[in-house]
Amino acid sequence: MLSAAWGTAFNRPKEYGPHWDGFGKRYGMRLTGVSTGNAMEASLGAIWGEDPRYFRAYDKPFSGRVKSVIAMTFLAHNREGVRTPAYARYMATAGNNFLSNTWRADSEATTRAAMLRTLYGFLGLMAKNAFVEFWPDAKAHLRHHNH
Repeated sequence: MLSAAWGTAFNRPKEYGPHWDGFGKRYGMRLTGVSTGNAMEASLGAIWGEDPRYFRAYDKPFSGRVKSVIAMTFLAHNREGVRTPAYARYMATAGNNFLSNTWRADSEATTRAAMLRTLYGFLGLMAKNAFVEFWPDAKAHLRHHNH
């Protein structure tokens, strides 16, 4: 939703326009991209035995937790629990962004745009991992200070 609002505020892509109809098109585009990518990663990951979930490293020092956030953006646990390259994620993130060029507005349906969306997809996952890793501690800290 934030992505669609941002795109509407700055009217990108221009083909959709800066109005509610444009917001709806942007939201639908984001939703189809996310659901296609998730379906691809889940399907391939199930076949290859990859677990895409992020598990907190709360027992490590801060630097180790940051390293875990970064590493698990590009790694997944296999069936034996060993960290391995997240091949399903690589295929799904890139594949989904290039596949979506077939239904995107012309100004966004370029190789460069698909590569940028792929980069943003990994950066977004890294941000989500950081949230999962650190938000419980931040919430507990805030709750402690409010009482």
